[in-house]
Formats: sequence, C-alpha cells, structure tokens
Amino acid sequence: MNQILALFRLARWPNLLFIALTQWMFIYAIVEPIFDAAHVVPNIHGHLIFPLILSYVLIAAGGNIINDYFDLNIDHINKPDKVIIDKYITRRWAIVLHILFSLISISLGVYIDNETKIHFLAFANFVCIALSFIYSLSLKKKLLSGNVMIAFLLCWVIIVVTVCETEQFAFFSNKPTINVQKLLRYTYLYAGFAFIINLIREVVKDMEDVEGDRVYGCQTMPIAWGINAAKVFVAVWLVILIGILVLLIFYALQTKWWLFSLYAVILIVAPLILVFKKLSAAQTPKDYHGISSYIKMVMFTGILSMIFFRLYAS
Repeated sequence: MNQILALFRLARWPNLLFIALTQWMFIYAIVEPIFDAAHVVPNIHGHLIFPLILSYVLIAAGGNIINDYFDLNIDHINKPDKVIIDKYITRRWAIVLHILFSLISISLGVYIDNETKIHFLAFANFVCIALSFIYSLSLKKKLLSGNVMIAFLLCWVIIVVTVCETEQFAFFSNKPTINVQKLLRYTYLYAGFAFIINLIREVVKDMEDVEGDRVYGCQTMPIAWGINAAKVFVAVWLVILIGILVLLIFYALQTKWWLFSLYAVILIVAPLILVFKKLSAAQTPKDYHGISSYIKMVMFTGILSMIFFRLYAS
C-alpha cells in the first residue's frame, strides 16, 4: 500500500464522502428550492458551496487521524489488519496532517465569513476541531458522552448550513417571502435523523470493539453496562427512529408523496427493522460489524431521500 492510499484509508474516505454528500444534498435539495421560491440568493451559493463542504471534510479527516493516533494500541487488538499509523504513516506525520487539515478548515471558515454575511463559521470550525480532539483524547473512553459527542458533530454538518442562512434574523425580517419555518422543519428532520442513526451506530461499534476497549480501561456502554444493556439501548433508539419515520410516511401519504413513501418504506424503514432483528442474535465482532454496515446503508439512503424534496418543490 502506498502512502497516498494509506492516507485515504486513515482519513476514512467513505465517511468523508458521506459528509460531502450530506451537505451538498441539503443545500441543493432543501435550501436552494426554498430560497428560489422567494427569489432570494442564500449566503452559501455558487463558488462558496465547495469551501464550506471542504472545510467539514477536512475537520472529519483530521478528527479521524487524531482518533487513530490516540487509539493505536487499542486498534492493534480490535483491528490489527487495518492499522495505518506506524505501519504506513508515522506518528509525527499523523500529527502534522491533523494540524494541517485543521488550519485549512479554519482558514476556509474565515474566507466564507469575509465573503458573506456569516460571522461565525471560522469559530464554529475551531470548536468542532476542539471537540473532536477532546473526544479522541478522553471522551471516547467514557460512558455515552463520546457517543453523544460524535452524533452531535455529525448532525452539525446539516445544522451549520441552516445556521449560515439564519444567523442574522434581521436578514430574514427583510425577506418575509422566505419560508423559514419550512427550512427549520427540514433541518430538524434530517439533523434528528443524523443524530439518532449515528448514536445507534456508535454504540454498535463499541460492542464490536469491546475486547480491545476493555484491555485499555475504556468505560464504553457495553463494558460499563454489559452487552445486553447496550443492545436494549440501541433497540429503544431503533424503535424511536422507526416510529418517527412511520409517522412521517403517513404524513407523506396524506400529501400524496407516493414515491417518497415507497422509497422510505423499502430503503429506510425495512433495513432498520432488519437491523433490529439482527441485533438480538448478534454475538461476535463480525456480527456487530455487519450491523454497522447495514446502518451505514440506511444513512446513505436517508441522505439520498433529500432529492424528493427538490422534486416535489419543482
């Protein structure tokens, strides 16, 4: 494996694509139609979309690198065949890459702040970097707090787009034709979905990695509460998420969104029910890894569902 390929694996490039796709789809399918209907240009538009997405891709890449840096010993137990640091990339270069990606992301935030009416993005990027560092340093090893932190950071990639458009309420008071409530509803919907699905996946990953985590004194949920209690926690959140989605589908049927309803049932709700079924029978790290892969598929189909809001808005 060459170093470029190793870097992509270290940064977890599929997860970075998820982040980029999430932000682009939210801007394209949710924000743009709402602003187009009001004949108003959003803050993040045109050439500014790329630096916004790149800044959060780099934050995530830097966070993944520093996480693997601190988890090196644990990873030698949990996934020895996937270890990159010290094998293909030195520890020193891992730190350098983390710092470099972080500085570029903050610089992109400064650029967007200067080009728009936004005045918080550089600071928000810095806070995200700090939180991901704190997570990797200590919170990951603690009960639930690390899981909640990651779930929040991943739903923030949606929330930040809306905040970029709603930061100055005076801006909207002068543009009464903008349907702010509609934008906020969609933001709550997808940010809530992102939070819950990532919280579920983080706990499942803890169950997968329990062997190495226990050796190095981590107090993750499967260790502190036991595997069965962790399964119950995941199952409860799965029921909550499925229940919310079923209510959403009933609402969509009332508005005759037939295609969206069919899509949601087959590609979002049904896989979540399958995850629920597989969870009770899971015993080995391989079982939990398979469940995690199903959850990632639901994350992907959930992101793609945004396109229906663009289609029905046209």
